[in-house]
Amino acid sequence: MNDTTGTRDAPHPDAAPPPPAADHEDAMRLYGPDVARDPVPLYEEMRRRFGPVAPVLLDGDVPAWFVLGYRELHHVAGHPEWFARDCRRWNQWDRIGDDWPLLPYVVWTPSVMFAEGDEHRRRAGAIGDALAATGRAHLHTLCRQVADDLVDRFAQDGEADLIGQYAHRIPAGVIARLYGIPAQEVPGLVEDNLLSLDTNPEAALAHQRILERMRRVVAQRREHPRDDIPSLLLNHPAGLTDEEVVVDLLVIMSAAQAPTGNWIGNTLRLMLLDDDFSLTLQGGRSSAGEALNEVLWKNTPTQNFIGRWAVQSCELSGRRIRQGDLLVLGLAAANGDPRLNTGDLDMHATNRAQMSFGHGEHGCPFPAPVIAETIARTAVETLLDRLPDVRMAVAPEQLRWRPSIWMRGLYELPARFSAALGVRHRTAAGSTAAPTA
Repeated sequence: MNDTTGTRDAPHPDAAPPPPAADHEDAMRLYGPDVARDPVPLYEEMRRRFGPVAPVLLDGDVPAWFVLGYRELHHVAGHPEWFARDCRRWNQWDRIGDDWPLLPYVVWTPSVMFAEGDEHRRRAGAIGDALAATGRAHLHTLCRQVADDLVDRFAQDGEADLIGQYAHRIPAGVIARLYGIPAQEVPGLVEDNLLSLDTNPEAALAHQRILERMRRVVAQRREHPRDDIPSLLLNHPAGLTDEEVVVDLLVIMSAAQAPTGNWIGNTLRLMLLDDDFSLTLQGGRSSAGEALNEVLWKNTPTQNFIGRWAVQSCELSGRRIRQGDLLVLGLAAANGDPRLNTGDLDMHATNRAQMSFGHGEHGCPFPAPVIAETIARTAVETLLDRLPDVRMAVAPEQLRWRPSIWMRGLYELPARFSAALGVRHRTAAGSTAAPTA
């Protein structure tokens, strides 16, 4: 691989892939359209057959370990000295070709994602400082502006796709403004982010296009600094190189856009499908924040994450993990661990200990989770304010999930509403406001 996407040791051209280890002879496949369509039965079957740590096969039958127990995932993510992020430790590189669909997830880049120890703290600290420079009030105002502008585009139509026209465009629009990227480039960034998370040949190409766009942003800000996140990173005391800023901007964009967009979309889907949920949310008996937290527990957008690599051979929940083995973090499966069932009916609304933002050194760094929640909460609240009678326009079984075991999200969410209710009118001061119902 060249340095446009990352580096790794190339396999010998005549080398045959090694046979699966004995502990993976009965492994379950963690890929395929049926798995992506409804992964919960797969997680339940894995738990029944293997317990909290299961042998799995990734695309091309590449062996890995799937950590689906809550306590076990917490342990793996919380001990980077045993389970680390540098993918160059992987003992399966001889199996991996340049066309492997999951290559963007595992190929090493000089980004915060694969940094460890002091280097990771340097990089994550710079990102946290740059994100924190955006004040809460300004962020909320920006989110509301983006959401309102999007609703304005379809409010008079009486119908819309709440995924393509709304949910995915809000986080991309907010991050693009924080990056200083022109609005006309946002649709392409949205599509490339989604493609990069699918398991098809387009994933690597989409990833490459995003990377090149970040390179152009960094080159422009190096020459003409602004008051935006790229400029803050370039001028941070951590002394980041241009290439470090490029790949970290890509990490921030990817982490914000698709997961947050799917978080919004999954919440809107539940709202339109579940009458009790919808009435609770619209009636004010539950805050949008609680509703969003419930979705993270029950249908989190980031289902699984690659991953961690074993620093040395060890045992995990009775499984013998070899040095260099890949461990896939089953975030959704861990959130659904039956051992967490305490009988508390309000747990999914009020308990924020779900694993959706990860855990430990490589969990989503502060204030990124707060920013993501602000974007998602504002998106849901704005839609309900502007379109109080919004309803699904198709039967639930017609909704299509994207074919990804890694990200849980819909292709589209067709909805209908009363057009007149959503139209904003000019006020005396010249600003706009939505009419009250």
